[in-house]
Amino acid sequence: MTRKNRVLLAVTGGIAAFKAAALTSKLVQANFDVKVMMTNSAQEFVTPLTFQALSRDHVYTNTFIEPDPTHIAHIDIADWADLVLVAPASANTIGKLAHGIADDMVTTTMLATTAEVMIAPAMNVHMYSHPAVTRNMEQLKKDGFIFVEPNEGYLACGYTGKGRMAEPEDLLAMVEHYFIKRDYPNWHGKKLIVTAGPTQEVIDPVRFLSNRSSGKMGFAIAQEAAARGAHVTLISGPVELDTPHGVNRIDVTSAEDMYKAVMHHADNQDVIIKAAAVSDYKPKTSEEEKMKKSDKDIPLEMVRTKDILKDLGQQKKKQILVGFAAESSNIEEYAKRKLETKNADIIAANSIVEEGHGFRGDTNALTLFTRKGDQIDVPLTSKKQAAKVLLDEVEKLFGDAT
Repeated sequence: MTRKNRVLLAVTGGIAAFKAAALTSKLVQANFDVKVMMTNSAQEFVTPLTFQALSRDHVYTNTFIEPDPTHIAHIDIADWADLVLVAPASANTIGKLAHGIADDMVTTTMLATTAEVMIAPAMNVHMYSHPAVTRNMEQLKKDGFIFVEPNEGYLACGYTGKGRMAEPEDLLAMVEHYFIKRDYPNWHGKKLIVTAGPTQEVIDPVRFLSNRSSGKMGFAIAQEAAARGAHVTLISGPVELDTPHGVNRIDVTSAEDMYKAVMHHADNQDVIIKAAAVSDYKPKTSEEEKMKKSDKDIPLEMVRTKDILKDLGQQKKKQILVGFAAESSNIEEYAKRKLETKNADIIAANSIVEEGHGFRGDTNALTLFTRKGDQIDVPLTSKKQAAKVLLDEVEKLFGDAT
């Protein structure tokens, strides 16, 4: 297990300190490890106990209070942090940081840390535009500090203008984006198509042919790719799943619908992952009115649908192409054959008859067959974890795509 990313939140004096409490909660819920330090002025607005309850950790308020004699607190938390976020950042604290003044817990720690520092100013509109404050912010930008611009709107002082601290949701997004770029630099900006779910082939207005695919594997891949910084287009058949955060979703119904959607977006993609269980056959004709029950058997003539993976393999240029093979027997044989006949780079194969594998459930076990001849076994695990392993293997091909 890798450790959580660590965020040190510095809260300075301002009415926006109440937003910092909400931000702390959101950071913890997003699985960050959070520590909070406060200036004396910040404690006039919100108590340290509030942040202690939300962060589930000690709150640092005084440079001279050393609860652990084996550590110097401001040095210890300065070294601990992966990212320091000053929110709200008052004009006073910005001025101190610009001039290297260290006269409280926050400013002393800021001089000691080597982590990136993100600053979210919050102040009166005239203070924000004052030449001295402008100079200080420009100096900090030159020093490498990252600024999150304040919003325009109604301020606590009664003025309307720029100076309202960015909303907690926006600050959380900035923090997440920072770690995505740091942890997954190769994925940032990559364009990715993921297909998911079943298709439905209409027989008449109330009947259709489909399969047991839930879409969970494809959605897990889309979610993980977006979390790594990719621009993800998720093309999904009919499923009852929420759209992952940051993913552009296109809903389709039939195999023909999915074919058209994939081909429309395929040319400018870096990676295409075909996780959908597309119907191989469809009724040759579909009835416009409901078919009535009779005493006779009714023949249903079927025709082949378009092979999306095969057509992608034939026309691909620079894309990395990943297909899935859900099989009931001879899994390795069929997967390797599919790898060749579809011109894929990876085939993710799984059993549809073993318990806990494949359709409907939240777990899966995969065997990844690569064009280079590698075979990677992914033992039974969550579909989320299986998606991580699959994307790790895709990343290894980034420099090889032709």
